[in-house]
Amino acid sequence: MPGPMRRRQPNLDKAKDVKGTIKKLMKNYMSKYKVALIIVFLFAIGSTIFTIVGPKILGNATTEIFNGIVSKVTGGTGIDFGKIGTILLTLLGLYIVSAIFSFVQGFTMTNVAQKVTYKMRNDLSEKINRLPMKYFDKRTHGEVLSIITNDIDTLSMNLNQSVTQIITTVCTVIGILIMMFSISWQMTLISMIILPLSLIIIKVIVGFSQKFFKAQQDYLGHVNGQVEEIYGGLNIVKVFNGEEKAKKEFEKANDELYNSGWKSQFLSGLMHPLMQFLGNIAYVAVAVVGGYFAIQGTITVGNIQSFIQYNRQFVQPIGQIAQISGMLQAMIAAAERIFVFLEEEEEVITVKGNIDTKALKGNVKFDHVQFGYDSDKTIINNFNADVKEGQKIAIVGPTGAGKTTMVKLLMRFYDVNSGAILVDGHDVKDFDRGKLRKMFGMVLQDTWLFAGTVKENIKYGRQDASDNEVIKAAKAAHVHHFIKTLPHGYESVINEESSNISAGQKQLLTIARVILTDPKVLILDEATSSIDTKTEIQIQSAMDNLMKDRTSFIIAHRLSTIKNADLILVMNHGDIVEQGTHEGLLKQQGFYYDLYNSQFEEVEE
Repeated sequence: MPGPMRRRQPNLDKAKDVKGTIKKLMKNYMSKYKVALIIVFLFAIGSTIFTIVGPKILGNATTEIFNGIVSKVTGGTGIDFGKIGTILLTLLGLYIVSAIFSFVQGFTMTNVAQKVTYKMRNDLSEKINRLPMKYFDKRTHGEVLSIITNDIDTLSMNLNQSVTQIITTVCTVIGILIMMFSISWQMTLISMIILPLSLIIIKVIVGFSQKFFKAQQDYLGHVNGQVEEIYGGLNIVKVFNGEEKAKKEFEKANDELYNSGWKSQFLSGLMHPLMQFLGNIAYVAVAVVGGYFAIQGTITVGNIQSFIQYNRQFVQPIGQIAQISGMLQAMIAAAERIFVFLEEEEEVITVKGNIDTKALKGNVKFDHVQFGYDSDKTIINNFNADVKEGQKIAIVGPTGAGKTTMVKLLMRFYDVNSGAILVDGHDVKDFDRGKLRKMFGMVLQDTWLFAGTVKENIKYGRQDASDNEVIKAAKAAHVHHFIKTLPHGYESVINEESSNISAGQKQLLTIARVILTDPKVLILDEATSSIDTKTEIQIQSAMDNLMKDRTSFIIAHRLSTIKNADLILVMNHGDIVEQGTHEGLLKQQGFYYDLYNSQFEEVEE
């Protein structure tokens, strides 16, 4: 299904380029934080080392207690509490230093992760403004929103946790192995039997879970998109009793998210109990062998205690590898979606010369224009028109004739497939898009207001306007009286969902916004469609004054509103089939004549 309601089928494969995604993340976002990452690395190692040494020192205390008890039984001096106290104070000091190191590396890594995601959000926000309209035509708002919110949050959270956990896990495994070998190489080898089994299990489970993590992120975007669409058009849903249909569609999408979500989380969570099971087996084997060595007198009781603690700690980081792998999968899947978005093709901003738009008059020429939203489907076939400055041009025709499309091409929301659109002899492709659009004032059929004051909404296109100019524009649009009835006048806060503002009043505010910008070319796309007949008559004189000596394009369905146009372009199936004045076209008794009379027949019926 074409247009913004079309849904993409999720990609259930694994991340396509894991190495490439990690490389982009490091190069584009984390390379500037090298010093901070080195601090994280060193302090994470330090914190881990101090923690690892703890069981060995605690084992020495246990040995002292055991030897003291044996000495007491055999008539010796008994337990040396002073020495034990020194050992315990040393242990306490090590744990305090370890905690400080852990705090520093955690604080630093959190700062890095937040700065990375801060920059990434800015990049995404700027990217949205550089993307062509065709990108958003093929995706729901929720899918784009999911990248900016869900994927960024996933990346931020997992980046903060996984980097430090990878460092501490690797250091813990290496450090514990060293300490275990220093106590007994035989028992160490017994403990390491579980290592290859653990790696095999992790590899198998990760292979299965990766595609579900990717699917989970995709389906989350679909659910968000559906919720955004339903609540955005909630009135329509209720009017047509579409609640049940919306519920079924949401349940279907939610089921897909549930299935991918529980599979990914279940498989990821399955690794920990499996690692725990293997660790328990190794623990039993170590306990039996350690007891035998103690009886033989080749190992102290304290060392057995230390080794058992190390054995427990050795299993934990292996289990953490499972958790880290899950976080990394989610992080890479999210990062890949973000980079795919950031690498989307942008609008081509072509500037062949420094064209001074202030000196332009507003002559517009359409020269054999051909265009299609899809390359294999042309909807504008051979559009030709020569518009002189100050002329009032009406574009009429049945639905789907291509009227609004021509305006979008003029504004360079899209570029023509062939032919050219010229403004005062300059191809619109030679303009900087931003400078070109400053020439135009546009009032759309669909109004748009943002959360802010009435004054801020009117000043949206011209931030430097004075209060008097804002009031003058509002009066010209016949909306000043309504604004004065609001609780705080021009300082009243409104938004698109404001229930105390009618659709017609919203349209009047957008008209005032355009009046304030004083554009060279005016575009009205059914600008009075949401205004009652009485209000339309009131603003018609203001519109006439606004359009005086200004090139104006009026897209209209109600043909009675464009009788005084200098030129009427009649479109059908992407071509101009007739053009002329209202009276001249009626005399021809052609397509416009039939279209005009059909509207009056509909009114009479």
